[in-house]
Amino acid sequence: MHINKHLAGILQMGQKRQLTGVHLGCFSLLALLLSCYQVWSVIWGRLDPMNQMAIHLAGILAIAFLLYGSSNHKRPRLLDYIATSLALAAGIHFTIYAEWFATRIPIMEALRPIDIFFGLVFVLLSLEAARRTIGLPIVLIAGVGIAYALWGHHLQGIFGHRPFTSVEILDDIVYSFNGLWGSPISVAASFVFMFILFGAFLNHAGAGEFFFQLSTAIAGRSKGGAAKVAVLASALFGSISGSPTANVVTTGSFTIPVSKKTGYRPSFAAAVEAAASTGGSILPPIMGSSAFLMAAITNIPYGTIVIAAILPGILYYVSLLSMVHLEAMRLDLPRTSAEEIPKLGTVLKSGWQYFIPLVVLIVFLVLGYSASRTGFYAILSIIAVSWLRKHTRMGFRKVATAMVDGARSAIPVSTACAAAGLVIAGIMSTGLGGKLTSIVLHLTAGMLLPTLLLVMLICIILGMGMPVAAAYILTAMLAAPALMELGVSSLSAHLFIVYFSIFSAITPPVAVAAFAAAGIADANPNRVGLEALRLGIVGFIVPFLFVFEPALLLDGTPVEISIAIITAIAGILMLSAGIIGWLTMKTTWWERILLLIGGLLFLIPGILSKSIGSLFLLSIYIIQHRKVLVNKRSTALWQKEKINQI
Repeated sequence: MHINKHLAGILQMGQKRQLTGVHLGCFSLLALLLSCYQVWSVIWGRLDPMNQMAIHLAGILAIAFLLYGSSNHKRPRLLDYIATSLALAAGIHFTIYAEWFATRIPIMEALRPIDIFFGLVFVLLSLEAARRTIGLPIVLIAGVGIAYALWGHHLQGIFGHRPFTSVEILDDIVYSFNGLWGSPISVAASFVFMFILFGAFLNHAGAGEFFFQLSTAIAGRSKGGAAKVAVLASALFGSISGSPTANVVTTGSFTIPVSKKTGYRPSFAAAVEAAASTGGSILPPIMGSSAFLMAAITNIPYGTIVIAAILPGILYYVSLLSMVHLEAMRLDLPRTSAEEIPKLGTVLKSGWQYFIPLVVLIVFLVLGYSASRTGFYAILSIIAVSWLRKHTRMGFRKVATAMVDGARSAIPVSTACAAAGLVIAGIMSTGLGGKLTSIVLHLTAGMLLPTLLLVMLICIILGMGMPVAAAYILTAMLAAPALMELGVSSLSAHLFIVYFSIFSAITPPVAVAAFAAAGIADANPNRVGLEALRLGIVGFIVPFLFVFEPALLLDGTPVEISIAIITAIAGILMLSAGIIGWLTMKTTWWERILLLIGGLLFLIPGILSKSIGSLFLLSIYIIQHRKVLVNKRSTALWQKEKINQI
C-alpha cells in the first residue's frame, strides 16, 4: 500500500508547499540571490552564455526542490536538500570550467568523468523539477525524445538515423547549444525572468489594485458592468503575468463573486474570467513571455511582433466585451449604483504614476534597447514612482520580497524551458524536425487550411499538459517549418502557434484556466470550460484570419488595413450576437444561424463574402427593428385602452 502511494506520488504533479521557519528562510535567501544574480548577469555581467544559463538553471532547480514537493509532504525532506545541493554544485562546476566549456569542440574533445556526472545531474534534476512544477506530460515527451536519440537507429525508413553513444547524446544535450542551453532557457534566463520580476515589482507597488479600480471606474456603470470589469482587469493584469491560471486566481477572486451577485450565472461569470485571463497573453505590449520567446526563436524584432499583435489582441477583447454586454441585455441586468463605482478622475489621481513604468517599457523598446535592459529600467521606474505615495513606498524589505516573489514565479517557466530544450536536442541531433515537416505536409497533401488545422490540434494537445512557453517552443520547432514551406510568413506562422498554445488553457477537456475559475465560482468545471470556449471562440478564429489576410497584422496599405479592421469588427459583433442570441432583441433560431454564418462570411477575405455578410446583418437588423416598433405600438395601444377603461 505504501509502495503504491509512493509510486502515485512520483507519477503525478508535485505540490506547492507553504514554507515556514528555517525552510522559508533557506528558500527566500536562495531566491533573493538568484534574482540579484539575474539582474547583475544581464545588465553588468560579461559571462559566457553557457555559464550564465547554467547558473540560472542551477538556481531555479535549487529553489524548485524546496518549494515543490514530490508528494504531499508539507516540508522539504533530506532528499530535497540533496537535490538542491547537487543543483548548486552543478552550477559551480560550470563556473569553474567555464573557459574550457566555451572553447572545447563538442564530441571531438572527450568529456571527463566529472563532466559526465554533472551533465547527468542537470538532465535528471531538470526532468524531476519539470514533473513537480508542470506535470508528467512534458517529462514523457522529453523522455521519448532522448529515447529516440538513443535507439532510433534501430528504426527502418524515414524515422531511422545514425547511431549515437550515450556520452555523445549527453555531450550534445548539456555541453552544446542544442539542448539545455538552447533558445528556450536562453530566453528564460534573460528576457522572461526580467519581465516576471517586473510584474512582481508592479504588484508589490500596488498596481494590481489600481488596475482593478481603473477597470471598475471605466466599465462599472454600464449594463453588466461587473463582468466588463473582469474583462478589462484581467486583460491588464494578464499581459504582465503571462500565466492564465495565475491571472484567474488573482483577479477572479474579486471579479467572479461580484459578477454572480450582479445576476450572471456562476458558470458564465467564471467563463468570462477564464477567457479574459487567457487573452492577456496575446495583448501587447508585454504579452506574457510569448513575444520574447518568439523574438528569440525567429529573430524578428520584438517591436515588430508587438505592432503586429495589436489588432488581433484588440479584436479578441472586442468580442469578449460585446458578448458580456449582449448577455447583460438578454438578462436585463441592473446597472451598479453610482455610489459603488469610483470616479475615474479620483482613481487616475491616486494611481496615474503606475502608467510611467509601462511608458518607460514601451519607449526603451522603441528606442532599440534590449528587452532585458528595458525590463531593468522599468523596474527602477516602479521603485521610483512607488515613493510618490507614502503607503506604496518600496523600501529594502518590499524590494527584497518582490525579488523573492519574482524568482518564485519564474520556476515553472524555466523548468518548462529546460525540459523543452531536452526535446529539441532529440529533434535537432537526429534530424527529426525536417522529417516531421515532410510528414505533416504529406498528411495534409500540401494544402494550407488542413495544415493549419493540424498545427492547431498539435498546439492544443501540447498546451493541455504544459505552460505556454513550452507548448509554443515545441510546436514552433515541429510545425512552423511546415507552415513556412507553404508560403506563410515567419511572423504569421509563429504568431499562429503562439495563439493556440495560449488558448489551450480554455480548451476542454483540460482547460486549466477554466477549472481554476470554476473553483472560485463554485460551478461545474466542465460547464465552465465549454462556456469559456464559447466566449473565447474568436481567439480560435483570428489566427486563421491573419494567415489569410496579413492586413490584420498591419501588413498592407492603409486602405487594406482599414477595410480589414472594419469588416473584422462587423464579423465579430455578428458572431457575438449569434452566440449569445441577442442583437437589438432576442433572436429567433433562424436569425441566430444567419448571424453566425454572416459573421463568418465577414471574416473571409473577398468582396463577395463580405457583401453577403453585410446583407445578412442589414436584413436581421431591419427585421428586429420592425419587431421593436410593433412591440412599442402594441404596448402603447394597451396602455391607451387601460386608461380609457379607467
